[in-house]
Amino acid sequence: MDLSQPDGTGSVAITNVTIDQSGTTYNFEGPIEGYGTVYCTQYWEAVDEGRTRGTMEGEARVLGNDGTLVSSPLRGTFRRNGTSAELFFTDCVSNGDMNFVRWEVDFTTKQVSVSYYSLND
Repeated sequence: MDLSQPDGTGSVAITNVTIDQSGTTYNFEGPIEGYGTVYCTQYWEAVDEGRTRGTMEGEARVLGNDGTLVSSPLRGTFRRNGTSAELFFTDCVSNGDMNFVRWEVDFTTKQVSVSYYSLND
């Protein structure tokens, strides 16, 4: 898959972090091109001892500039390298959209670069 030509981009920020014995819950918010402002909660659970790879599940709500609200479940995987991580997931938006999504997370700055690729024909 060519990841150099996304159908849309955005930037979200980590707004809250909660850690438990099995994983970490992150809350994010920020603007996503073509959708509006996203509010998202994700639970990341490592599958290796070094906590460098794992799974993610979550939920997103997007408030459009016109006041519409759409939602999506999120499921994917991550790989961490030091203070940054890449997250890959699919969404299934309540408006009928389906996307493959890539997040580049910088834990130091709490900033996330978002790219998405439409799976709709």
